[in-house]
Amino acid sequence: MLPELSEEEAKIRIAKKIASNLNDGDLVNLGIGIPQLVPRCLPEGVRLILQTENGVINAGSTEEKYDLRIIDAGGTPVRVLPGGALISSELSFAIMRGGHVDATVLGALQVDEEGNLANWMIPQVSVPGMGGAMDIAVGAKKVYVATRHFNKNGKSKLVRKCTLPLTGHGVTDVIVTEYCVIRSIYGRMVMTELADDTGLQDLLDRTEMNIYVSSHLRREAF
Repeated sequence: MLPELSEEEAKIRIAKKIASNLNDGDLVNLGIGIPQLVPRCLPEGVRLILQTENGVINAGSTEEKYDLRIIDAGGTPVRVLPGGALISSELSFAIMRGGHVDATVLGALQVDEEGNLANWMIPQVSVPGMGGAMDIAVGAKKVYVATRHFNKNGKSKLVRKCTLPLTGHGVTDVIVTEYCVIRSIYGRMVMTELADDTGLQDLLDRTEMNIYVSSHLRREAF
């Protein structure tokens, strides 16, 4: 069986699991949505240097008073933490494209067996464009996909082949849902961790993606 979780519970489980995989001092770029919860879930003693596409290095959450001139790529007000800097957009993209970002955490509409990621366009919904998602997905040293396992209609977001426009081809390193962790290993999507309250076969039966289960599968609390 699969546990029934509220939207908030599911998102926090995902963010906590990803936060536990990041290293102190990592330069990290966060997408919008679940990825933005990661900083509040970091283990004690772990501090990230957050980079935004539009040019903030060492970004932090705002206090009561904030300056609307300093925002992240999603338009959310941020502040520059001590030691941080405001840089030009072209330098920010050079950092992302040049492979200098240790990890990025991105949301997903679909992710498939080849590690292809689609996360920017919903059919029949007007969107401004992809933004810097394509650049960061290709340039980051490690790409974490933070996503609910199923969409609001109960359909698997982990699919055999993406049908939505791609953000990146074969870019996904780790998929984290509220139920499991799946890693791209030698061209296969391998489940390495499973929440201790989740039935393995029930999850596999409801997931469209063909997932290999590690012989060293870890069961633990999410």
